[in-house]
Amino acid sequence: MQVLVTGATGFVGRHLVACLLDRGHDVSVVYRDAQRAKSMPWIDRVRAFEGELSDFTSLGVEQLGTSDVLVHLAWPGLPNYRGLFHFEKNLPESYQFLKSAIQAGHRRILVTGTCFEYGMQQGCLSETAETKPSNPYGLAKDCLRRYLEMLQSEQDFTLQWCRLFYMFGEGQNPKSLLSQLENAIQRGETRFPMSGGEQIRDFSPVVEVAKKLSQLIETSMATGIFNVCSGTPISVRRLVEERVHFLKASIELDLGVFPYPDYEPFAFWGDAAKSHSIREKT
Repeated sequence: MQVLVTGATGFVGRHLVACLLDRGHDVSVVYRDAQRAKSMPWIDRVRAFEGELSDFTSLGVEQLGTSDVLVHLAWPGLPNYRGLFHFEKNLPESYQFLKSAIQAGHRRILVTGTCFEYGMQQGCLSETAETKPSNPYGLAKDCLRRYLEMLQSEQDFTLQWCRLFYMFGEGQNPKSLLSQLENAIQRGETRFPMSGGEQIRDFSPVVEVAKKLSQLIETSMATGIFNVCSGTPISVRRLVEERVHFLKASIELDLGVFPYPDYEPFAFWGDAAKSHSIREKT
């Protein structure tokens, strides 16, 4: 299968490309940072295109060729969830790129959304829940999905919309919780300041997320919205404690130093039944 991946050198993209290659697919990638692209272990095994999404939209996406599946991961500016650039810049650029690609012949599209599309709703969140985004990032992603669903009334293509929950692993943002923990351990620090840690989240290793996305890519009949998550709620404190134990570190958690984030609900996780049913069939 021929797969075109945007945002290929990002946190999810680098693992997805590796997974697709391991599964025998022919992969093309789009990236912005040439230096980062050169550091990818798979760079010599793919067709690579450097540039911004707007470059390919203005010059013609035909230069990218056609694919069996176009996977759109590119979304600059994370983890700043509150920046207005999400709907002022990223949203229109992503929509125009995808629309141009569809008009150029791409008939299967997979786009990654976010659990922030659900907004401040708590508990177990299923794909049928109403979206109520409460930050610019969630709003922009939700709008992009709606735009693409309306575009389907005029253009013939299928859409897989994958709402990603929390992830960890190689390549994660250095400001993420587990990255800061591991850096503190490496520096030999004895205490790790954090929030109270009682908030409930849904975490997955990024390599598992890449595998789930690969399975969806390989399942042409599966369309619509999918939660890409573990489906298992866990407290942030327990996640950190398990990581400390895994690393065999002796660092103590300094709980309650930082306030809980106000841009996300206190306790939520994903209903993974729909994506798990795809995995069972492949």
